[in-house]
Amino acid sequence: MPAIAIIGAQWGDEGKGKATDVLGSRVDYVVKFNGGNNAGHTVVIGQGETQQKYALHLLPSGILTPGCTPVIGNGVVVDLGVLFEEIDGLEKRGVDTSLLKVSASAHVIASYNRTLDKVTERFLGSRRLGTTGRGIGPTYADKMNRIGIRTQDLFDDKILRAKVEGVLELKGQILTKVYNRKAPGVDEIVEELASYADRLAPYVCDSGLLLNQALDRGETVLLEAGQATLLDVDHGTYPFVTSSSATAGGACTGSGIPPTRLDRVIGIVKAYTTRVGEGPFPTELNDDAGEHLRKIGAEYGTTTGRPRRCGWYDTVIARYAARVNGVTDFVLTKLDVLTGLDKVPVCVAYDVDGTRHDEMPVNQSDFHHAVPIYEYLDGWWEDISHARTVEELPANARAYVQRVEELSGARISAIGVGPARDETIVVHDLV
Repeated sequence: MPAIAIIGAQWGDEGKGKATDVLGSRVDYVVKFNGGNNAGHTVVIGQGETQQKYALHLLPSGILTPGCTPVIGNGVVVDLGVLFEEIDGLEKRGVDTSLLKVSASAHVIASYNRTLDKVTERFLGSRRLGTTGRGIGPTYADKMNRIGIRTQDLFDDKILRAKVEGVLELKGQILTKVYNRKAPGVDEIVEELASYADRLAPYVCDSGLLLNQALDRGETVLLEAGQATLLDVDHGTYPFVTSSSATAGGACTGSGIPPTRLDRVIGIVKAYTTRVGEGPFPTELNDDAGEHLRKIGAEYGTTTGRPRRCGWYDTVIARYAARVNGVTDFVLTKLDVLTGLDKVPVCVAYDVDGTRHDEMPVNQSDFHHAVPIYEYLDGWWEDISHARTVEELPANARAYVQRVEELSGARISAIGVGPARDETIVVHDLV
């Protein structure tokens, strides 16, 4: 069986966790291949009194599916304190986490990088990027500067101390001389990281080898992105992006699976659009309509609790994501949130200083000044949460899905009509 990638096709929070969870019972491995605990997935299992809601920040969504092996890939940066806090929380709720695997090559987040992240944002002032302050960016910078610390380093005291000494020669100078902050000592950082070694050891493995051997055996591997296409460090709205590769290309580099084994790319799009943090957002609504979407859609960050910026569906972004990732199937989530609107606008193009753009403008300035060009589709009032086929949707909801599909660059293979695991219409099989 091939490897399948699930990516966010907007600015994140599209519902990748639910999509991964729905597929999880039919795959053998679920791999988080980028990011860290700067983003989260909310997964809802069951209904009524038995309903369980899980907020995952670092762990792959497959952790909730019995028999599925969840893997934290080499492209992830790991806050070990957060990792074990999540594991303990799930274990207390009866979730078995014993199958979890962590790449020996994944980089770990040290306390000095969390400090640097926060003070840098404050230093930038009005030019801030809107980071979560969890040390993600500085840890990826260390990785690229070849001064990072990986999980495997925690099991060799000499290597760990040598690496910490080297990185603090630089970080200590930055903290004290640029930001007037006290630099941590070598012993302090070594003790912090080494304290996790014994508990971490059973989880650590050569994840690339593990996953390729699984594919050789005919098992299915699902690759789960953190963040989304428009937050990708190369293909997103730079500099208002994350520090890793959140696209289908990143699925390969962040997992150790070669691109020739990637057979399907599933793009997740919300039936409207949201964004957290700074940066351009052409369809953003700073009015009652935006507040309505935020309230009905419960648009607050899983990890940060920050209110998300809300706007209408943007087909220009969807087409861009389809092209960059090679999307074969879209999953359209949260269609139920649009219930009760007289008209539902859909952005079909941009106007930039009088020129129509049907594709993403090539430069940042044009995108900042892009004004959405809308089509207005008729809304619906019926409750759609019980629909399990397209035919059970109201006529106007079907028309909305059909028009969005025509404009987005790939077929819509599943539709979310509610937050629970089974509140999904499957149009085309995804595995």
